[in-house]
Amino acid sequence: MPVTTQAYAAFSPDQPLSSWTFERRAPRADDVSIDILYCGVCHSDLHFARDDWGFSSYPVVPGHEIVGRVTSVGSDVSHYQVGDVVGVGCMVDSCRHCSACHDGLEQYCQEGFTMTYGSPDRHDQSLTQGGYSRHVVVSERFVVRMPEGIDLQGAAPILCAGITTYSPLRHHGVGPGHKVGVIGMGGLGHMGVKLARALGAEVTLFTRSEGKREEALAQGADHVVISTDEAQMEAVAGRFDFMLDTIPVQHDLNPYLNALGHDGTHILVGLLEPIDPPINAANLLMKRRVVAGSLIGGMAETQEVLEFCAKHDIACDVEMIKIDQINEAFERMEKGDVKYRFVIDMQASFPA
Repeated sequence: MPVTTQAYAAFSPDQPLSSWTFERRAPRADDVSIDILYCGVCHSDLHFARDDWGFSSYPVVPGHEIVGRVTSVGSDVSHYQVGDVVGVGCMVDSCRHCSACHDGLEQYCQEGFTMTYGSPDRHDQSLTQGGYSRHVVVSERFVVRMPEGIDLQGAAPILCAGITTYSPLRHHGVGPGHKVGVIGMGGLGHMGVKLARALGAEVTLFTRSEGKREEALAQGADHVVISTDEAQMEAVAGRFDFMLDTIPVQHDLNPYLNALGHDGTHILVGLLEPIDPPINAANLLMKRRVVAGSLIGGMAETQEVLEFCAKHDIACDVEMIKIDQINEAFERMEKGDVKYRFVIDMQASFPA
C-alpha cells in the first residue's frame, strides 16, 4: 500500500519551499522502506528547486543525502532488515544491464540513472521525490549500509559531497607521494582535503580568500595558496600531480593547469557549464596534461567511501537545522554562509 508522508516541496521556481503531504509509491518486492533521520542540503537542491538547469518538474521534494532506519523490506530483499541504519544518495535506479551498470558505475548508466528526486520512475513513470521528507522507498540495490560508529549527521553529506570527491581520487590512484591541489573550500572542497589527506597525499588548498587559510589547515591541508596572488601561483608552477577542482561556476583553468607537472591531471567535479575562458591547448600539449571529469560514484564505491570515512574518523562539518528553516538555509547557502553543509534533522522536524 502507498504510504502518506510529510515533506517540504518546491511548487514553482520563484516560490519558497513549503509543507506538502503526499503518497509514496507502494513498496515493490525489492524495495526498502526507510524512516528518514537526517538529510543533507546540497547546492543541487537549490538549483533544482529554482529550475536553474531548465528541466525541473513540480512539485518536487529535494534531498539526496539521506540517512535513515529501515522500517520494512520487500519479499526479495536480502541485504537489509528492519532496524538497519542505511543511506540513500543521488541515485535510486539505473538500467542495471549496460556495461557501466555491470561495472558498478551506475552513475554512468548508458540509459541515464534515475535521480533521487525529479526523475521519472522506470516502472510507473511517477516523479521521484527526495529526502526533505519523513519517509522514502528505494530499491535495495541503491541503498548503502551505514558503518558501525559513523557520525550519522556528518555522514549524510558523504552520500554526495564525500563520494563526489572520493571517487576521482580513488580512480586516479591518489596516494602517498602524490601532491594534490584542492580548488575551493566549500562542501566539496573541505571533504576533498580530508579525503586526499587520509589517502596519504600532500594536500594544498587553492582559495581566493586569505580568510580560508586557517580553516584549510584545520581541515588537514598541508599548505594554502591564494589563487589571486600571481607570485604565489608562480611559486607552485609545475608542482602538482593532481588538481581536484570543486568550483561550481565558470572560472579560468589555465593558472591551475600551469601548477601541474608533466602528466598532471586536472579533475572537474563541480562545473556543469562550458569551460570559459577557454583552455590554452599549449597548457596541455607541452606537459602532456589531462583535463578529466567525474560524477558522484557507483553504489559499491559509495559503500566504500562510508567505510573509509568510518575507519579514518572523517565526517562532513555540518550545521543542523529543522525543515521549516530550509528557505533560510537556501539563502545562506547562496551567500556561502555555512561551514560546510546544512543537515536537516527529520525526527525533530516531523515528530511522531
